Amino acid sequence: MTRVRVDLNISLDGFATTTDQTPNNPFGDDWGRLTADYVATRTFRERVLHMADGSGTTGVDDRYAARYFEDLGAEIMGAAMFGLHLHGDDPGWRGWWGEEPPFRVPVLVLTHAPRPPIHFENGTRFEFLSATPRDALARAKELASGGDVRIGGGPTTVRAFLREGLVDSLHVAMVPILLGRGEWLWQGLRGLEAGYRVESETAPSGVTHLTFEREAAS
Repeated sequence: MTRVRVDLNISLDGFATTTDQTPNNPFGDDWGRLTADYVATRTFRERVLHMADGSGTTGVDDRYAARYFEDLGAEIMGAAMFGLHLHGDDPGWRGWWGEEPPFRVPVLVLTHAPRPPIHFENGTRFEFLSATPRDALARAKELASGGDVRIGGGPTTVRAFLREGLVDSLHVAMVPILLGRGEWLWQGLRGLEAGYRVESETAPSGVTHLTFEREAAS
């Protein structure tokens, strides 16, 4: 059965984006701090960086990193996650991930300025559309062929699906840093936990993995 999943890194104070970006450092130093433990895992190094040397951390953080890719049939992301906020005027922009994006499944990019689909040899296919969360999810489920659909981000996109009650499994990796500003994941989601079974697990890195699991898919 197709399940709708979310995986995000957030700070202790609940921020899922950073604000210290510069033209010379488009991700900012805080983004590196927010994602450092995930980037250090063996799964990330193999899947995203294409490092086949067996390096990287194992254990709790790597187990959640591996789950990020398991049983995935399709993904939905916002325009900013694809990079259209910076490269929207570039018709040749193909995303942040080079010619081997880590998804290997169809990816729907939500945007008010659709463009032609982009295909990659490893099975990744970016499709651009303007749609409501429910309509985008219906299309993603068609493409997933029974696999799960992941709402990849950013937090504004994730909140839209959470507010509609469309997410079956929410995993947040709460990193022990304080950002003080950015996009607050929990804005407008008071009482969200009431619809889920909530569990937590803390890794030796200090990252606390919170999971919100609905018993049955919507």
